Amino acid sequence: MARGRHDIRAGRTRWPLIVGLAAGVLVLALSGAAYAAYRYEQANAGRILPGTKVGGVDVSEMTRREAISAVRARARMDLDREIVVFVEGERFTTTARHLGRRAWVGRAVDEAMRASERFGWVERAWRRLRDDPVHIDIPLSLEGDRGVEGFVRRTARKVSLDPRDASIGIGKDGGLAFRQSKPGAALDVHRAERLLSKALGDGSSIVRLSVHPVAAKINPRTMGPTIVVHVDTNRLDLYEGFRVTHSWDVATAKPGYVTPVGEWSLYQKRENPTWYNPALDSWGAGLPAVVPGGPGNPMGTRALYITAPGLIRIHGTTTPDSIGRYASHGCIRMHNEQVEELYDLVPVGTKVIILGLRPSWASEGDFPDTPDGSDTVA
Repeated sequence: MARGRHDIRAGRTRWPLIVGLAAGVLVLALSGAAYAAYRYEQANAGRILPGTKVGGVDVSEMTRREAISAVRARARMDLDREIVVFVEGERFTTTARHLGRRAWVGRAVDEAMRASERFGWVERAWRRLRDDPVHIDIPLSLEGDRGVEGFVRRTARKVSLDPRDASIGIGKDGGLAFRQSKPGAALDVHRAERLLSKALGDGSSIVRLSVHPVAAKINPRTMGPTIVVHVDTNRLDLYEGFRVTHSWDVATAKPGYVTPVGEWSLYQKRENPTWYNPALDSWGAGLPAVVPGGPGNPMGTRALYITAPGLIRIHGTTTPDSIGRYASHGCIRMHNEQVEELYDLVPVGTKVIILGLRPSWASEGDFPDTPDGSDTVA
């Protein structure tokens, strides 16, 4: 009986020891597992948790550098996508990158890496071991449109059409040409910039822009007077717009001298002008060097100075019988009362057109319509 009681007591004393040993082993095992898990997490701390995306790109278990490379490749597709711009039938192409779009890849990847901090290290290790996704998608920010303004300005220059003002000039055939006003066209720059910026934001690949008409500044009703001298007929016509309002006979250059053909302008007007002898060594050798305004002045009572070469003037005369003939040294002579009328009708800046040729048969003093020279000035 004593032996049995001894065995029972011995068994009772061994159980706590066994349990203690088992608990110690379990603690050691758990500690080892925890340490291993911690070390595993520490080793992978530089990698993004599984189930993480950046801009739709799966960057699970990638390092920062790997993730940036992957996301940048996707962003490059977005930035280099072609955007086609149509303007009144003309086609222009560009890309989001050229319009100033930029992808903030590094910032988005850093945010994805910081997302791991939402979880404790135990859960991070557990998710990595089990490949348990966290279902995080960080948006990739595409921003900027600094290139839009430059693209629009360049396009505007290419599609713009300058309006054409109404005018009278010399045509290709040497005759008088009437050019009607014509509207131009211009791109609506501010609207174009808004539409392109919007296309960058919503991913549009086609943008349609329009132009608006630009009215001509000068039309036949607003163009003002034009002086037209016909050397072949020795007539001076005054136009208002495209309509002749006055017409007078004039004298133009005699053989050996030229009334220069071309489009000129009136740059100065003088009442009772002073005449300065322009040819003291040739045809003016016997004349005074200077003749003040008044009776006897070769330019009469008025002078209109034009930009034609050779000191050409439209002026009055002291030899009224020369009007209508080829008799001057290049200037355009008028009767005094008629040049006074013209003087009051035309401002400085008026266009002056000289066209036509003196007939080849004409001699000094001839009229344009007397090829036989029967009516000449002695």
